Formats: sequence, C-alpha cells, structure tokens
Amino acid sequence: MSKIAEVGQLNFGEWPPRGGSRTIDCFEKLEQIGEGTYGQVYMAREIESGEIVALKRIRMENETEGLPVTAIREIKILNELDHENVIKLKEIVTSPGRRRDEQGRPDDSKYKGGIYMVFEYMDHDLMGLYKRPGVRFTVPQIKCYMKQLLTGLHYCHIHQILHRDIKGSNLLINNEGNLKIADFGLARYLPPNDRGNLTNRVITLWYRPPELLLGATKYGPAVDMWSVGCIFAELLNWKPILPGKDEPDQLNKIFELCGSPDENNWPGASLTPWYDNLKPTRPMKRRVREVFQHFDSLALDLLERLLTLDPSQRICARDALDADYFWADPFPCDPKR
Repeated sequence: MSKIAEVGQLNFGEWPPRGGSRTIDCFEKLEQIGEGTYGQVYMAREIESGEIVALKRIRMENETEGLPVTAIREIKILNELDHENVIKLKEIVTSPGRRRDEQGRPDDSKYKGGIYMVFEYMDHDLMGLYKRPGVRFTVPQIKCYMKQLLTGLHYCHIHQILHRDIKGSNLLINNEGNLKIADFGLARYLPPNDRGNLTNRVITLWYRPPELLLGATKYGPAVDMWSVGCIFAELLNWKPILPGKDEPDQLNKIFELCGSPDENNWPGASLTPWYDNLKPTRPMKRRVREVFQHFDSLALDLLERLLTLDPSQRICARDALDADYFWADPFPCDPKR
C-alpha cells in the first residue's frame, strides 16, 4: 500500500490536503532552518510564484511502518484549522526519492525522498526573539503577543483541540508582528465530554502542569493554560520561571512557587495516581505574588489565575482575554509596531 493511500484511509478527505498532487520539484530549497519533531525544516521558495515557505520533511526511514503518528495527527488537525493565530498548512508534497547524477552517483543537491508539509513561512520564534542580545519587549508588545496566543488557543479549544506543547519555540512570529501557534505533533482532538486515557508524557517539562506531573490521564484545555502562564511570567521576568531538572524537581519548583496541593486548594489532588509518592514532605505556602512582586498588579492577577494548581479552577483562554490586564494602559500595541 502506498503512503498516500495509507494516509487517505485516515479520513483526511481529498489527498493531499489543501493542494493538488504536487512534488518537491515545485520548490527551491534555500537553507535548513530547524529540526522539527519528526524531520528537518527548510526555508524554500515556490518556483512559480516566488513565495517563501517552510518545508517540514517527515522522516520515512522505515517505510514499512508508514507515516509517524505525530505527523498524521498534525496533518489531520491542521487541515481542519483556519485561524490567523494558528500556523497554516498550505499543502502536502511528495518527493520521488534520492536522485542520481549523470555518473550514477547519489545527487544530494535535491531533497531526500519522503513527504513534506508546506507551511507559511514565519521569520522568528518567540524564544529566539526574546533571547536576542539587546532585545527587550515592552509591556505593550508582551500584551500583544499574549493576546494573540490566547486568541489562537481559544480557537483551538472551542474546536476541541488540545495543543499539549505550548512553549516559546512553538510560537512563531513574522516581521509584521503576527504570532501563530505551531507544531501540533502532540496535539489531540478531544470531544467536550471525553477526559480519559490520555498520556501524561506531553508538554515540555518546564511548561508542564502539576496534574500531568502527578500522573493524571483525564485532563482538558487547562493543561495548555498552565503553559501560557509559564510563558507569560517568562516574558515579564526575562527567564524561565520553573526550570526543573527532572520531573520530581519540576514538581518541587511548582510547589515552592504555588504552594502544596491539598484537598482545600485542589479537591481531588490526593486521588491523582502519583500524589502519595510525590507530594511535598513539608507544607509550602503560595508565593506567586511575593516572587513576582515587581510585576504590576493586573499582571499578577492574571498570572495567579493561570498558575492555579486546581485545573478545574484555572482560567480559560476566553476569560483570560477579558482580563483587566489587556484593557488597562499601556494597551496591547499594534502587531506591526
């Protein structure tokens, strides 16, 4: 069975999504710009139009197993999403495999064989941008980026999509200041009343919420909102706020900042699978306002609601967009500024 036919059985509809039966020959590779979850990422130019795009190659080393699950999920989910703050999957193109030159030697000037996802090109990622020497985001810029992130996440969540890997390197920004959520390789479609049997081995450690670290397999959009809180504080603080070395250390850092979980501040916490083994050995008080006292009061109010231990009480994206923080001077700037 061919790879394309195999993918077609997964209800992608017409193959390829958002495009015709084109090959990689329609593009000129310019440079490799990254390494994705399951393959290299290239900056390329569409030969006919001159448009600059990003190509993500899907690794196909073991062709007998077909496409990786992460690639299948990302293609399927992105083919259904259409929002200005979500990266756009333009089409899927194929490559016939490695070519040979006139002497019969492998020609490495073209792409290796496989399947490529064609994305709109974005100039930066949030992490790389704020780590640049001399770069310092203003409060209006932070509000602008956070508002775009929350708008994109709200769109995903109302369409029952959990991203499950929100972090700075997965938030792409172009030179016009537009932010788009990218890398949906760990994303899952989750119907509104379905909260069971999901893996807790998702979300990069520093942005992973306490319920996953305590072994929960029933969860919803609140896991993404914890990650948003970590990014929000990181932008205001200019460094990661919970840089754990491993899972126990990550939980300990969370408890030191947000306090010990118990049945008062998080009903049901003691029922999480790993609570008895990983609960704090001593009581810890919540210190968010103390640690980040240099933030303005409205930023602190929003951060408190994002970094709420109890996921059922954690603020959702829609309510976060209505937070006073975004409606007070200084206001979010125009993305282009």
